[in-house]
Amino acid sequence: MNVLLWVLQGLLGAVFAMAGVMKTTQPIDRLAGTLPYTKDLAPGTVRLIGAVELAAVLGLVLPAATGVAVVLTPLAAVGLAVVMVLAGTFHVRRREYSAIGMNAVLLALAVVVVWGRFGPYSF
Repeated sequence: MNVLLWVLQGLLGAVFAMAGVMKTTQPIDRLAGTLPYTKDLAPGTVRLIGAVELAAVLGLVLPAATGVAVVLTPLAAVGLAVVMVLAGTFHVRRREYSAIGMNAVLLALAVVVVWGRFGPYSF
């Protein structure tokens, strides 16, 4: 189970690293082609979401890998779960139902990491 949790942490890390880098580095006009909702948000909000995603990636991987402050790993997963609940709510309100499936999958993966790292497979 520990290996599965590491795989999930790596998968979540990769997905959110790509999303975070994209949201923090690309111009909003270019980003709107891929993520249409970004044109309706303030640029600072989009950048903040990207920064939160990048911070969560660091929290998912580094503490567990180094053995320093390992409680940050499940806390980062909790943060990502909260972000996915908020993202799902945002997309429901905008009637962007196609985006909710990915939010639900990422939420489920984050919840499994939270359960495993706070529970029976903590460090």
